[in-house]
Amino acid sequence: MTTTTTTPTVAVWKFASCDGCQLNLLNAEDELLDVAEAVTIAYFPEATRAMLPGPYDVSIVEGSITTPEEVERIKHVREISGALITIGACATHGGIQALRNYADVEEYTRYVYAHPEYIETLETSTPISEHVKVDFELRGCPVDKYQLVEVISAFAQGRRPRIPTYSVCVECKRAGNICVPVAHGTPCLGPVTQAGCGAICPSFNRGCYACFGPQDSQNCHGMADRLAALGMTSEEMIRAYRTFNATCEPFQAESLRHERARKAGAEEVEA
Repeated sequence: MTTTTTTPTVAVWKFASCDGCQLNLLNAEDELLDVAEAVTIAYFPEATRAMLPGPYDVSIVEGSITTPEEVERIKHVREISGALITIGACATHGGIQALRNYADVEEYTRYVYAHPEYIETLETSTPISEHVKVDFELRGCPVDKYQLVEVISAFAQGRRPRIPTYSVCVECKRAGNICVPVAHGTPCLGPVTQAGCGAICPSFNRGCYACFGPQDSQNCHGMADRLAALGMTSEEMIRAYRTFNATCEPFQAESLRHERARKAGAEEVEA
């Protein structure tokens, strides 16, 4: 059965995630009310029990793929969706749970669960785009609510979302922030990180943690050299690049480079 409405239908789906991005949509409050007049929220279990059957004009997906069941479910979501938008670091780059990609999952389950034999999981946590076609990715951990409203509005109006791809440093300049690496020697990933958070951490004299993933013209190698000059070790560098967006290519490549260097150094010591 297909639901007929006068406005585009929107469905919101959850996969492996903390629900933070969906909560940011609900926290939009007044802005969401304006959007609600332009679209029909047809499926959103976190917000309402009223669920209209698909297919849907737009599907918004939070979370990564971590189980065999989720692999099949995301394919179904893709089949019943006109456009598919992924939101947040989990959906776009695997999220924090993608740290399993660099570890032994069986060992993790033995430590965490009393009966690991009941756990059915994949060895990796992967972004939605590795399994189905994605029409737009919105970064963040969590996503910025204003950017999320902009993306929904854009798809409802049939236009491309206006989302910046430059670095957090631009946001710092606009906010009048003092550069924390220059002024305090604080390690900061702002130069290689996409804007969107409003430079929250630098605004409170903390370094950027790269919640929004790599910006469009990043230089992670050069950034690592600068971080090393500020006293960051190879092990700390690996941890810095393996947080919210550990599987995105620029961050992954840099973390692996330092991992290889650390192992090579350890082998030299042993020799």
